[in-house]
Amino acid sequence: MGHTLALKHNYLFISVTDLLREEANRRGLTVDRENLRLISAEWRRKYGYGVLIDQAYDQYKKLEDKYNGLAIASLRNPHEADRVHELGGIVVWVDANARTRYERIQRNLDSRGRANEDRKTFEQFEVEEQIEMRTPPGGDDANLNMGAVKNRVDLVINNEGTNLEEFENFVDEQLFGKTAS
Repeated sequence: MGHTLALKHNYLFISVTDLLREEANRRGLTVDRENLRLISAEWRRKYGYGVLIDQAYDQYKKLEDKYNGLAIASLRNPHEADRVHELGGIVVWVDANARTRYERIQRNLDSRGRANEDRKTFEQFEVEEQIEMRTPPGGDDANLNMGAVKNRVDLVINNEGTNLEEFENFVDEQLFGKTAS
């Protein structure tokens, strides 16, 4: 959805996961979900729970005269959703069943530029996703908890379909109250 907002509505699109990937690369770490989880929790403890949103927003503020808005992807901590709300934004959860999401990722391994990170079995994909859905035992508020993010969203969009144009038109209708002309 962030790409749709960027392409059709001139929004700046920032993936907070890309910010974490850059940090992993800077540190010489393997870019995998475990290292990204560790870095994100470390940053939240050190700089505050909304640090990833603040970094994305700071980038946008430097360029805001060139864009109509900001789309931030990959919120995985409920405090990130809270920070979006504090900044006056809305949080949208785009969902599809796990098999559909997995197959889309696998189909686009090379074009996403993250084949080493995303190449895995469906079972591995499901395990990683379940780890990220709730705070781990003994964890704190700095850990990932996508289930709590989902409880804070303003809008849920189901993306089971295969027609990109229909999805883009639905996003326009839901977010901007308009249909394709």
